[in-house]
Amino acid sequence: MSSQPLAGLRRLQTRAQPTREPLPRAGERCEMCGEVVADEHSHVAKLDDRRLLCVCRACYLLFTHEGAAGGRYRAVPDRYARIPGFVLASAQWERLQIPVDLAFFFRQSDLDGFVACYPSPGGATESLLDLDTWTDVVASNPTLADLAPDVEAVLVRRNGADFECFRTPIDACYQLVGIVRTHWLGFHGGEEVWRRIDGFFDELRRRSGRGKAGG
Repeated sequence: MSSQPLAGLRRLQTRAQPTREPLPRAGERCEMCGEVVADEHSHVAKLDDRRLLCVCRACYLLFTHEGAAGGRYRAVPDRYARIPGFVLASAQWERLQIPVDLAFFFRQSDLDGFVACYPSPGGATESLLDLDTWTDVVASNPTLADLAPDVEAVLVRRNGADFECFRTPIDACYQLVGIVRTHWLGFHGGEEVWRRIDGFFDELRRRSGRGKAGG
């Protein structure tokens, strides 16, 4: 399996520092009320310390309305969409200062701006974002303009000169971060991590085709 998508990992140690922790491991109980939850469950973003909480459906629904709990908590939507005809030039990708070929972008409300992150063996790593370039990308792909702050992201995978793009819940992005951090071996990652990354994107395509929505 090709190791090309993360060929620039050697530069991670000098170009960027790890940021947010990846998606918490699924627990047996809701982190709000203590109710037992299934392995597949919902998440709520706790904005003041940038955490994702594993929650039961009842607690999740409490925060699906704008301004719930004074805006301190926000339900992560269960909404997936593949963006057909995604427009992004290789030169724009380079200007975004993403040293690898997987990245996700989201609006962080406390910064009132977009953040770019990419998975690495050390966790989610934040990259400096060229805002003018990102503005051009959004202008070419208007569907990116209305992402829900803090809880919804644009996930992009580069393959040579081509790009595949999905609109995803933020927890899916941290699931990908967890796959890379947990299964990466050596410099190129090993076959297992690439098999899991490919499986992750297969699942994204399946969910996007199903048109599942919520939150």
